[in-house]
Amino acid sequence: MDYLSRVLPELRGTLEQFPGFELKANLEGSRSLLSTPPIVKSEHVRTTSRMIPGAAGAMLAKIYEPAERTAAKLPAMLWIHGGGYVLGHPDMDDALCERFVQAARCVVVSVDYRLAPEHPYPAAIHDCYAGLTWMTNEAELLGIDVERVAIAGASGGGGLTAALALMARDKGGPAVTFQMPLYPMIDNRNRTASSHEITTTPATWNRSNNLEAWHMYLGEDVDAHEVSPYAVPLRAESLEGLPPIYTCIGQLDLFRDETLEYVTRLAEAGVDVEFHLYPGSYHCFEVFVPEAEVSQRASQNYIDAMARALNP
Repeated sequence: MDYLSRVLPELRGTLEQFPGFELKANLEGSRSLLSTPPIVKSEHVRTTSRMIPGAAGAMLAKIYEPAERTAAKLPAMLWIHGGGYVLGHPDMDDALCERFVQAARCVVVSVDYRLAPEHPYPAAIHDCYAGLTWMTNEAELLGIDVERVAIAGASGGGGLTAALALMARDKGGPAVTFQMPLYPMIDNRNRTASSHEITTTPATWNRSNNLEAWHMYLGEDVDAHEVSPYAVPLRAESLEGLPPIYTCIGQLDLFRDETLEYVTRLAEAGVDVEFHLYPGSYHCFEVFVPEAEVSQRASQNYIDAMARALNP
């Protein structure tokens, strides 16, 4: 059975119309595919933008919080947008960040980390760590409870989330109580069965995209035997001591097998894991077809998981 025929009917039409990314031939055009029109902002969420210290200068951060707040400190979440380390901007996740704020009654900080190939590894993870450090150091300004801090992201942002959890553990802080790397990009070796399954178009992310994105991110080190786990989280020797994790993935996502390996290793290391696999669903399915039943179920599941984690 071919790939497209395995996709759920409710997800298939949008996939067939998607032109696909051409990272090597047209990076700017590919970046434009993730541009989204401004959302109708919720009256219940206040959004502000400010420049904060990044790893190499000022960095944009978007801050989402309940429009009506008391003096009580709220839990906080650092959100890391996706895009395979080479695409994306915080603006594209405005609606999702608003949903997190309302469901978890939390403050969300979303950072505009530097992208490859203009800024290869370790620029992105250093910016994310700087964002997490700023968020926790400015707890009084933001009105957040540093005992309830989560990190989350999707796709490449999921990979950075996993890497950030490792970095925060190894550096001894800031303290992270929960991590949510959704369908994360965490292995540059492209050696799994699922990484060989998604090779054609139409696809929201296929093998050629993945090979090129990793090459842009890691440069000459893309095929090196020794790569930092802060670049490739699945290379980490030990996953002990990491915060509890929620993740999910579509069965027809080329990251399926590396995610399965990661959650298995986490469970073996004594890390509490909640994992969901969605049959007939491809990479970022709930973003591309948000009105589909499976998409609404998947997004509500991870939003509810964040709300539970931040409000135990």
